[in-house]
Amino acid sequence: MSRRRSSSAEERIARRIAACQVTDSVGEAARTSGRSVARISAKAKPPPHLPSADGVKFPVASYNTSDFKKGLKVQIDGEPYVMVEMNFVKPGKGNALYKCRMRNLVRGTILDRTYKGGDALESADVEQTDVQYLYRQGEDYVFMDSQTFEQYEVKSEVAGDAWKFLKDGMTCSVTLFNGMPIILEPPTHVELEVIDTQPGAKGDTATNVTKAAKVETGAEFTVPGFIKNGNVIKIDTRIGEYVERVSN
Repeated sequence: MSRRRSSSAEERIARRIAACQVTDSVGEAARTSGRSVARISAKAKPPPHLPSADGVKFPVASYNTSDFKKGLKVQIDGEPYVMVEMNFVKPGKGNALYKCRMRNLVRGTILDRTYKGGDALESADVEQTDVQYLYRQGEDYVFMDSQTFEQYEVKSEVAGDAWKFLKDGMTCSVTLFNGMPIILEPPTHVELEVIDTQPGAKGDTATNVTKAAKVETGAEFTVPGFIKNGNVIKIDTRIGEYVERVSN
């Protein structure tokens, strides 16, 4: 009886060892397979200019002359440009011509080019995202992407007149080229408090009487004579002009 129990125990141990060896072999195969799949997946990036698996869309490869229009962002000699003017010319004979004036988005220089119908320009590899204004750092302005928490320093020459409208926490739009901010756009309308302006004449409610008013950002705007310190006014950032009084 003792030998049979001992033999039975040895058989059970042997079966367990064999099962473990099989499990380890399967696990190793799975791990090896997983690594292979991971390596393949890492290399298998979507072709440029096509939607990726997670739905993120890449920019189109190029724009044909039929797509040319004001505001179009294109790439010439590796630099981003925006079309500021586009005129279509149809000569008596020959191909149609497209006369384009483009502004370099990095350097601000102007480039004039003429293209024939059917020509194409590569799209600029730019990304536009919403950012939150944090603070001023020297001559630069620091913003943060509220989704990724990545911070961007916008140079004063890029910000331009946008500084006049910037308030803490304000959401703006920034255009990036190769990760570098090249365009900063504040909201179309902003509300700013008047902190310094001369009092208007008593009873003056006419809008044709104007004066200068300094707002909380440090900028000055032309406002109606009835505006006083403490008023909140709406400004159109596209033209930098007073729109209306929001509150007394």
